[in-house]
Amino acid sequence: MSNDGLLNVVCPLNLQVHDDNDGRYIITPHDMIFRRYRSIRLLRQCPFDDTVEAVDTVNHTLVAIKIIRAVPKYRVMCKKEILVLQKLKEHDQDNKNKCTHLLSWFEHLNHICLVTELLGMSTCEFLRVNHFQPFPRKHIQDFARHLFGSIAFLHDLHLIHTDLKPECILLVRDAFRTVDLAVSKKKRILDDTDIRLTDFGSATFESEHHSTIISTRHYRAPEIILGLGWSYPCDVFSLGCILVEFYIGAALFQTHDSLEHLAMMEMVIGHMPEIFARSAACNKPEYFREDGQLDWPKLDTGRQSKKDVQGMKSLKELIPPKDAVNQQFLDLLKQLLGYDPAQRISVRDALQHPYFMLDIPMEDL
Repeated sequence: MSNDGLLNVVCPLNLQVHDDNDGRYIITPHDMIFRRYRSIRLLRQCPFDDTVEAVDTVNHTLVAIKIIRAVPKYRVMCKKEILVLQKLKEHDQDNKNKCTHLLSWFEHLNHICLVTELLGMSTCEFLRVNHFQPFPRKHIQDFARHLFGSIAFLHDLHLIHTDLKPECILLVRDAFRTVDLAVSKKKRILDDTDIRLTDFGSATFESEHHSTIISTRHYRAPEIILGLGWSYPCDVFSLGCILVEFYIGAALFQTHDSLEHLAMMEMVIGHMPEIFARSAACNKPEYFREDGQLDWPKLDTGRQSKKDVQGMKSLKELIPPKDAVNQQFLDLLKQLLGYDPAQRISVRDALQHPYFMLDIPMEDL
């Protein structure tokens, strides 16, 4: 046992083949892991790991086990995640801040394994099985309140998540009811909006070295794209992208090209402020014209790229201010999605926004 009471024992290796060619642990039903956990089914597969549902045969409870691929760089990342998870638990024993709690960790056949509570599907997966129909506005407010609380907790500990996205927001319970919207069209409505924030493998302490590129593309803040350095506000921008996605049912910035990404941002949230653009142009001159404007489209920009960018709607078109709920939601989003990280609202201040004072009824399905 380690000082914090978590298992960190190394299980002896044997000569049997347990991995595929990519270093993934081969998961089979009823497999005994670490002589304690009986696997039930694969829950999700990610680039770095696989998560399985299992029975803890000691406590007779269901758990989730994240099994890291047997690849050296992923093992290093996982050790960092363990340290972060231990710190989160140390400072929030009752889990009031809704971050995943590490129950134990161990090594099994050269794979680091992290045991956590068994949760439901991610918000990304729920959107997919719900045919990308948006969440009700009341549920979006609930999610936002939970997420801002979680990220404020991280930031208070001088941690930056750096990879916020719907995939790392897990529903505690994914039970739902089905409602009829129109002829042959149905929509799933969650019974419970309680969530847990997960995936801290890329979390970075403010005092640590900051990698140049972070975040999944669709949720990447402009200062990262422009190489201007980053800190806590990059999480805030990602949260803004996530909330818009919950409202429209699809990722806001669907691109894989940095210049196109910036052009899309200008369509959605307007032109960059002059001072910010001037600073960005000094760092990334290839993205700007001599007059300081974004150099898009270029001569070789393809027809599809032009179509994708010009088809983007403004934030006001995406969130029409038809009533007090949308008006306040739109105002909050503008402060979350500001270009200049120094001017972007903090998560603590965001929690005090009038949007969270609204009593939103469950009328809009």
